[in-house]
Order: sequence, then structure tokens, then C-alpha cells
Amino acid sequence: MSVTGAPVPGQSVHLVAVGGVGMSALAGLLQARGYRVTGSDNAVYPPASILLEKLGIEVRQGYSSDHIADADLVVVGNAVTRANPEAIAATERGIPMWSMPQLLGELFLADRLSIVVAGTHGKTTTSAMLAWVLEQAGYSPGFLVGGASLNLQSNFAVGTGEHFVLEGDEYDSAYFDKQPKFLHYRPRALLLNAIEFDHADIYRDLDHVKSAFRQLMQLLSPDTPLIVAQEFPHAVEIASTGPATPVLFGMGSGCAWRAVDVRDDGERTSFSVLTDGHQIAEVRLQVPGVMNIRNALGVFVLSCRLGLAVDQIVRGLESFRGVRRRQERVGEVGGVIVIDDFAHHPTAVAGTLAAIRGRYPDRRVIAVFEPRSNTSRRRIFQHEFAEALAGAPVVILSAVFRKPNDPLPPEESLSIEELVDDLASRGIEAQVLPSADAIIEYLGRTARPGDVITVMSNGSFEGLPRRLVERLSGS
Repeated sequence: MSVTGAPVPGQSVHLVAVGGVGMSALAGLLQARGYRVTGSDNAVYPPASILLEKLGIEVRQGYSSDHIADADLVVVGNAVTRANPEAIAATERGIPMWSMPQLLGELFLADRLSIVVAGTHGKTTTSAMLAWVLEQAGYSPGFLVGGASLNLQSNFAVGTGEHFVLEGDEYDSAYFDKQPKFLHYRPRALLLNAIEFDHADIYRDLDHVKSAFRQLMQLLSPDTPLIVAQEFPHAVEIASTGPATPVLFGMGSGCAWRAVDVRDDGERTSFSVLTDGHQIAEVRLQVPGVMNIRNALGVFVLSCRLGLAVDQIVRGLESFRGVRRRQERVGEVGGVIVIDDFAHHPTAVAGTLAAIRGRYPDRRVIAVFEPRSNTSRRRIFQHEFAEALAGAPVVILSAVFRKPNDPLPPEESLSIEELVDDLASRGIEAQVLPSADAIIEYLGRTARPGDVITVMSNGSFEGLPRRLVERLSGS
């Protein structure tokens, strides 16, 4: 789509599939810049529904050609197909259509210092953490992150400063724009965590995923800050293919920046920051686990490159309270703690369970997992999921999530029965229950004081964590 179709403030922009996290945030950014904004979707759920209602943005139910009658430009979410009635009508009427990241890049990043957080894991927490550090230091950054931060008032802001923090997703942009989203984001600084196989619905294999990140590297200039997690060899490999010089961070030797002396006292996760063998800071995080130490260290290094003082960075990191659905403590009833987490890849599942064990070392951890993402529903990580879930002594699995007219052949589906058998052979108490209702009923009867129930899914899971708290409390 030509940039000549970009709207100007005062014009009407309509967002098709406005209920997505990124699309609803873009709606807020556009409104803040003076555009008239409407949207449509089949259904909009929290947190997007709460945000759009708070902003007063009209959401038109379902999809109809009538919904775009007054639109000067149409933005199409990546879940929308070319058969969508509004996409068809826009094409027929000659209304410009843009993808979400394409418009974001054109309208909000052209004159900003775009800071992109990319990688298979940790994007949401890390980008929210970085935005908070900059905000606390008085930089008033713009940002768009893929989750509800417990510190920031929203998951987006236009900001008045030069920095704009973005969660750089490798997923494609729209049916007419098959580029990864992050290729639209004009990176002038890049923080890169893991590169692993994911998004099996659009990527063939790991090499295909790596090819997308190679393209991202080519957008960098030689002086672009490029901060890379040393623990992930594919990230280190890909970072070396572009013109920028990578700076490695991590917990092992060979890093320019290291986190050492890691400990968790049940309330805070502490570590020391070393560079060139010298300790320059002590950090005490509210969020648990090695994964969050890595996230925080990456933010620390990049913030130093952006010119922030050490005390400003430490103050921001230590006051960061996390992001909803990332090791989020939903409630405690009768000595039973319920955690809600977004983990859906084996690496993330293993990291989440390790973080929970580290925070609650004397408690029994019960892992509840829903295979829901386009990757976790497949057999691709059959054995890796067993290894990851073995981090809990008790595991409850739901059935594999099924979609209407599901294109996933049964022979390619994750085998829950095989997963249960594999876990049992490792001495793990594992079972499958058919629904969220069944899981709530079972745990309501069997959970005992001291248990930490960790619920992991990248979808709503029918509101299981909060409903479980209600069941345990008898309400």
C-alpha cells in the first residue's frame, strides 16, 4: 500500500478486528493524534473492550460493508482474511487499506527514536519494563506493548519524548502484507532475546523463522545499539549477520554484561550487574525468575546505551510490578495461591515453572496447561512439553484447543495421552481433564494449603484463574 494513502488528523480511520491487543492500542494512538476512529469485530473481550469503552471509541458489531461508509482509511488486523466483507468493500470502493504495523510505522515512528524489543520470548514484559524505566526517568516515551502493565496506565502512549518503545512481533502483518510486523518499525535500537521455532501456522521451520530476523538485522545501521541475550545461540548467530555490532548480555561467561549473585527471598529477586568484571549495580526485582533477570539485564544494558544514569535504571527496574498474565498472582485463598501466565511455548513453560519454584520453594506447584497456540496444538514440541511440564510435581492438562473448521489434521495434533504417559514415566502426577469447568471443580475439591496453582495458556481459558479463586473462596 502506498504511503500516499496515509490519513491526516481529522480524517476517519476504521479498524477491522479492533479487538486485538495491538489494534485496540493503535486505535488509542490514532485518537490521541486527532483522528476520528471507529472499529469492528465479532466480539471484543477485556482488556481491549475495557480500553475501547474508556476511550469512547465506537465498536461496530460484526463485519459489514456499511461499517466503512465514512472511512477515509481502513486498517486491517492480521486475523482478517481477504473474504472479510469490509475488506472486500474497501477494495471495491478504492479506500486505502493498511496493516497495523505499516500505519504505526508511518504515522508514529518516522521522527522518533524507535526502540524495538524482539525475540520469541519476553517481548511484552521487556518492552513494558523498558517503557517504565524511561517513564520513571522523565523521558515521556511513546510505547505500544502487547499486555497490560501493572505500572503504566495503558499499553500505549504517544509520549512527548524522542523515544518510542515497541514490542517487535515476528508474526505477519496482514493478508496483503506478509512481512513480519517488526520490519515496519524502523529500529534505531534493538533488544533481542530468544530466537526459537514458533508460529507454526506461518513459519515452516526454524530456518524460516531465522530468515525473518535476518531481514530485521539488515535494517540496522552500524551504530545502532544491538543488545543480544547470550544464552540463545540462534539470536547470537543472527545478530552477527547485520551491520550493527552486537553487545552480549546474560548470566554466563563471555558476556560484556552479566547478572551474578542471583537470589530470591520470597518477595524480591536480587542480582548484581557486572560489566568488564566490575560490579556497577545491585537490583532487586519484584517479578520472579531467571527469565525476568534476563529481561531486566537487557533493559539495563540498553538503557545505559541510551544515556540513562545507573540510579535511574535501578529505580525503574525495582519499581516495576510486572504485566498482567505474566506470572500474575491472581489471589490466595486458604493458603492456596493461583497464578495466571501466558506461557505457551516449552521454553516459556519451563521458565515460568522455574520462576514459581524459586519464589515459592517450600510449596507444591500444580501446573495447569492449555495447548492453545498454533504451535502448542501441534506435535512439534511433543517431547519438549513433557520436559518443560516436569518442572511441576502435579500437572493437569486440558484437551487441545480446537477451532471452528479446524485446519489441523488429527495426526499432526499434540497427543495429550502421550504427554500424560511421558510425564507419568518421569514420576509426575499427571492427568487430562476435558474442560475449564472440570479443572475448576477438581481443584476446588483437591487443592490444599501451600499449593501454588500455575495456570498457563495464551488464550482466555474461559477465565479459569479468576473463576478458580472464586471457587476456592466459596463465592
